[in-house]
Amino acid sequence: MKTIILEEPGVLRLAETDPPGQPGPDEALVRVRRVGICGTDLHAFAGHQNFFSYPRVLGHELAVEVVAIGPTEQRADITVGDTCCVIPYLHCGHCIACRRGKTNCCVNMQVLGVHRDGGMREWIIVPVDKLVKAEAIPLEHLALVEMLCVGAHAVKRAQPAAGETALVIGAGPIGLAVCQFALLSGVNVVVLDISDKRLEFCRRHFAVEAVIDGNNNPLTQLQTVLKGELPTAVFDATGSPQSMHQAFGYVAHGGSLTFVGHFPGDVTFHDPDFHQREMTLLASRNATREDFAWSIQMLQQGQINLTPWISQQVSPEEIITAFPTWLDPATGLIKTMLEF
Repeated sequence: MKTIILEEPGVLRLAETDPPGQPGPDEALVRVRRVGICGTDLHAFAGHQNFFSYPRVLGHELAVEVVAIGPTEQRADITVGDTCCVIPYLHCGHCIACRRGKTNCCVNMQVLGVHRDGGMREWIIVPVDKLVKAEAIPLEHLALVEMLCVGAHAVKRAQPAAGETALVIGAGPIGLAVCQFALLSGVNVVVLDISDKRLEFCRRHFAVEAVIDGNNNPLTQLQTVLKGELPTAVFDATGSPQSMHQAFGYVAHGGSLTFVGHFPGDVTFHDPDFHQREMTLLASRNATREDFAWSIQMLQQGQINLTPWISQQVSPEEIITAFPTWLDPATGLIKTMLEF
């Protein structure tokens, strides 16, 4: 079968590998139909991804078709031929986080495409309980459910109230997902980015009027937009150390800062300023099954339209040469879809 392997930073290879065998107990063999290219994949290609080792088969944003199901009593609703998205977070079920229902930050977390080989291949075996059937959703949109869930989870973590003003820093796919669920929650959204193309995307498709050019004194722009005040909820979805350090200065007194992205390094802040604002600092990691349910419900109800997000579709052969060009934000790409 065709398999795309990230051998080391900067080196992708299209290989022929043996297909998996039959699924075991509580497993399903699935045919990979679509793979969304995520910022995690780009960071891994660049050599800047946390929790990562090489070589690795990338791919955790998956739309799949069920081919075979092993002996199981877990999921009577899943049958051969179903199209599903995949919850790529393999949690242990017994650590302190799992026991408290926080399976998204399991102590022993294994994420497909990060800690273990993912879905950039024609077939893969996954735990049957990680399949989520979603009827009447196109394959291209189904592959992006996981991406939406990361934004949904971040908004759920911060819990901004309707009418509150939130600043979303970084209008890449994850930042856009945060914008989407903040808007669905009745929040007033301001977006900050260094890309004119991405800011224009927010204006056109989210009707976000207040956008901030990150290249030109963003703090002054933000205070002007908010009539001298600052947002009470700030989300940083950049994974950029410079942006994440600056984000502390954008939070109103009594407000919160949620880091949706991460980088391999230390985050530091000026403690007196942090303390006098009584700021709440949050991390948001992965998503829960409830976030998947929320995202799928919004798609099925037509509350989210992912069609404008998909910039292009590529084949396994095309991705090898094209992948390095996607690291440049100036391209304005929102989402690339790999089609097997």
